[in-house]
Amino acid sequence: MLEEVDWRGVPSPCYVLHEGMLAENMEVIDRVRREAGVEVIVALKANAMWSIFPELRRHSDGATASSLAEARLVFEEYGAPAHTYAPVYTEGEVEEILGYSSHITFNSLGQWGRFGERARRAGVSCGLRVNPEFSTVETDLYNPASPTSRLGVRSADLKEWPEGVEGLHFHSLCESRPADLRGTLAAVEERFGRFFPRLKWVNMGGGHLMTHRDYDEEELIGILRGFRARYPHLRVILEPGSAFTWDTGCLVATAEDKVCNGGVNTLMLNVSFACHMPDCLEMPYKPAVLGTHEPEEGEKRWRMGGNSCLAGDFCGDWAFDGGREPEVGERVVFRDMIHYTMVKTTMFNGVTHPSIGVWSRERGFRLVRRFGYEDYKGRMS
Repeated sequence: MLEEVDWRGVPSPCYVLHEGMLAENMEVIDRVRREAGVEVIVALKANAMWSIFPELRRHSDGATASSLAEARLVFEEYGAPAHTYAPVYTEGEVEEILGYSSHITFNSLGQWGRFGERARRAGVSCGLRVNPEFSTVETDLYNPASPTSRLGVRSADLKEWPEGVEGLHFHSLCESRPADLRGTLAAVEERFGRFFPRLKWVNMGGGHLMTHRDYDEEELIGILRGFRARYPHLRVILEPGSAFTWDTGCLVATAEDKVCNGGVNTLMLNVSFACHMPDCLEMPYKPAVLGTHEPEEGEKRWRMGGNSCLAGDFCGDWAFDGGREPEVGERVVFRDMIHYTMVKTTMFNGVTHPSIGVWSRERGFRLVRRFGYEDYKGRMS
């Protein structure tokens, strides 16, 4: 689908969501909802592009928020109260959060004791996050289920289920497959299954990458059906983030210079890995670039250099298809840059912030938002 886009007509830098690619993901989401009989809600922490909320709303059962700002955005732009979970709530924000929420999950018994009764009086269904102490996530930065994790209550610390808590929430997956969920569920049932008769709902968190081309959605549906058969009284909720907008668009950059130092060829871009693609450095991972491939022995390699002053603001290497030499002024298009990109960008160095746009076959490119000096100044005041 990306080959049909004329990238020369897209401003640079710019995040561009492709409506056709989003529609393909929605088909998978709908199938899981329908055939597994579960609720699938959108996690805003992965993508809060509210211009596409009308489309997401048609293919989901709501949205989940992790802060006051996200809860308010769900309420105002998604048109429904949020399922809210945050590692910690504060006295100054909790009342407003409750006003925007239908469900609220507490991270600890201390937070439940402090704010639980207030939430119940507000008519909000309360949940407790637990730590299954099981995870297949290998990157520590994204693994919330270690025994010393600050996220969730361990079974050893939960002698009895708190009166008034209606739901159990766990989240220990990250871009995971059905087998990872199967193992997690076994740990949850072993450690917390004794409490299930007292519950109304179970939230299985995010990390279910069901729209990845290698994901076996049939296996996922089977796992969820099996769980529902064992516990037919429970509402089952999944809250993926990446799955909704996985590989649905790009970050369009421009090559502004070429440098070669110490035998390393670097294409200097008008975007920054540190500012605009931070997961490339944090995870780390190397994104796909249109018109390039993994270098083979003897091929000329190109590192991509960001435009901030951070020494480590680069990623690489790539070889351009056909052995061609990239030119200054040409577009460089990074794939799969819609989830966990816009929501994590910074304005470090005051570098030009990418615009946001949508492309469809019917309407072509349309600009959703452009950023400028006032946005930078407003953040810094």
